[in-house]
Amino acid sequence: MKILLLLLTGDALLVIAATYAGFLLRFGEVGEIHMMDPLQVAIVIVVVAISSYLFELYNYEKVLKIRELLLRTLSAIAVSFLALTSIFYLMPSVQFGRGVFALSLGAFCILQFLWHVSVLTMMNSRHLARKVLVLGTGTLAKIIGETIKSTNHQHVLEGYVNMTNEPIMVAAESVVGEGSGLARTLRERKPDKLIVSLSQRRGVLPLQDVLDCKFSGVEVIDAPTFYEELTGKLLIENITPSWFIFSNGFKTTHARRIFKRIFDVICSLAGFLFTLVLSPVIALAIKLDSRGPVLFRQSRVGEMEKEFDLYKFRTMCRDAEKATGAVWAKKDDSRVTRTGKFLRKTRLDELPQFYNVLRGDMSFIGPRPERPEFVQKLKQIIPYYPERHFVKPGLTGWAQIRYPYGASTEDAVEKLRFDLYYIKNISFFLDMLIILETVKVVLFGRGAR
Repeated sequence: MKILLLLLTGDALLVIAATYAGFLLRFGEVGEIHMMDPLQVAIVIVVVAISSYLFELYNYEKVLKIRELLLRTLSAIAVSFLALTSIFYLMPSVQFGRGVFALSLGAFCILQFLWHVSVLTMMNSRHLARKVLVLGTGTLAKIIGETIKSTNHQHVLEGYVNMTNEPIMVAAESVVGEGSGLARTLRERKPDKLIVSLSQRRGVLPLQDVLDCKFSGVEVIDAPTFYEELTGKLLIENITPSWFIFSNGFKTTHARRIFKRIFDVICSLAGFLFTLVLSPVIALAIKLDSRGPVLFRQSRVGEMEKEFDLYKFRTMCRDAEKATGAVWAKKDDSRVTRTGKFLRKTRLDELPQFYNVLRGDMSFIGPRPERPEFVQKLKQIIPYYPERHFVKPGLTGWAQIRYPYGASTEDAVEKLRFDLYYIKNISFFLDMLIILETVKVVLFGRGAR
């Protein structure tokens, strides 16, 4: 998230710099810059940021080659040019001179490419990576070590410190010290972070050594918090109730609820009007393809486990679950009609849910509502599953954009990790991020089933 903000801030500043460069190249001076309305720059910044996001220039988890980064930058600039040209045509009062506009956009393309190359080079530089020492060698420590190695973040694993009564579940050569000599290991390895990854801390954790480590400037973090920072999800199997109680987050104020409801109403009204325009065409296609109703109604579990009827355009054949009962949809599901495949791929089948949002059954953003039959089963086998019902379910959400369609208990566990992360870190910025990512998912048809 910090890298995303860094890239976004840098691009915004580069838009301003490129605008100055455009005036300088066009007129030989920047004396005309006073004629520029701040609204013009704001529009350019927003359009450029959205275009860059759609072409994954802010996806710092993906390792991009220089050639691929250049191609994505040029594609984003091309889309920005088309979008801005349309905006300036519809709003002549905010348009730039054609020469300044072309030169500024060209200058920004070069500056943005160089800026992103610099940031990615720093991110992938081992010399600038933060050294991490893991306290523990058990299952939890192994998970943390593997997560560090598999994610594209500025961390490098220095090794593990073995503690009394902790099983060694990691490679023996990666164990660089013993708990009794933690202070010595810290002096030798000089880590930037110490990750406490013990399955049992009571009577085992060397408090004085860890305290000295903290006061000497080394960041001390528990494993669940570090895992959350790296992955954008929660390590629910290794979280205690006290972690939820004392951790930052999970703050739902009355003002935030009011703001979110206003946002939901605005989005649902806009979406509902869009649905009314497309509904006749979709309804005709469904009727011509298979027998049955146009709309499909299904019971789902909402906020505080209150059930409600969720509406969708029908994508399966009539009475699809008559013989089997409630089952998860699977890949290449034979029950899905030809029209249904298209509707699911484009997410058009979910348009009627704007009515659910307008009614207040759902929010625009939140955990995906599940069926009562599955909820009863999942509550019994997945820890903290009921906690996802403390907020309204959503039309889209953090789990939906970060994880593909779930069709098993294992998938439900993974999606719960993301859902609880969203509930913990809910904010306007995160909601905007989810909306932008949802647009990308819909445009490229990812995760549909």
